[in-house]
Amino acid sequence: MAPRGCGHKIRYVPATLPDMLKTREMLEWEYAPHLGRTATQAIGASEDRLQWMRQSGSDYEIAMPFFELESFANATGYYRDLPLGIRLAQLDHFLSLSEQLHPRLRIYLFDAKRLYSAPLTLFGPLLRVFYAGSHDLAFRDKPRVETFTSHFDTLIREATVTARALPQHLAALRASIT
Repeated sequence: MAPRGCGHKIRYVPATLPDMLKTREMLEWEYAPHLGRTATQAIGASEDRLQWMRQSGSDYEIAMPFFELESFANATGYYRDLPLGIRLAQLDHFLSLSEQLHPRLRIYLFDAKRLYSAPLTLFGPLLRVFYAGSHDLAFRDKPRVETFTSHFDTLIREATVTARALPQHLAALRASIT
C-alpha cells in the first residue's frame, strides 16, 4: 500500500467487489474456501485499507465492470451461493460508504462487453500493480505506468454508471432483490 497521506490518486480495478468496501460477513463467505488466506486475514486487511482510505490525503478511484454488481445482486456466477441477507447488508454498506466517502472515493461502472480490464492498482505516477491471482506483479517504470494510467482513464471516460450516479444505481439494485 502507498504511504499514508501520500496525496497521490489511487486507481483500482478489483477482481470482484472492492475488499475495503465489503462487510465482515461478505468477507467470511468469500474467503472461507480460499487456500492460503484466511477470512480473518482478509477482514483485517480490508479494515486496514478502509481505515487508510478514510485518513489518507489520497483520492481513490475504483472502476469495475457493470456486470459485477448485477451478478452480486442477483446471486449469479461467482456469487451464486451468497445468501440474500448478506447481499442486502452488503449493498446497504456499499451505498453508505459510497455516499460518506464521496468525492474522495469515486466508483465507476464500465461495460465489460466494450472494454476489458484485468485487476490492477495504480499508485499515482509511481507504481502499477497487476493482480495475477496468487501473486502481484509490480511495475515502476514510467512508460508502463503511463500506459495503464491511460487505460484506467478510458475506463472512467467510458463508464456506463458514473460516481455521482452510483448511489441511485445501488439503491435500484437493492430494491430489485427485495
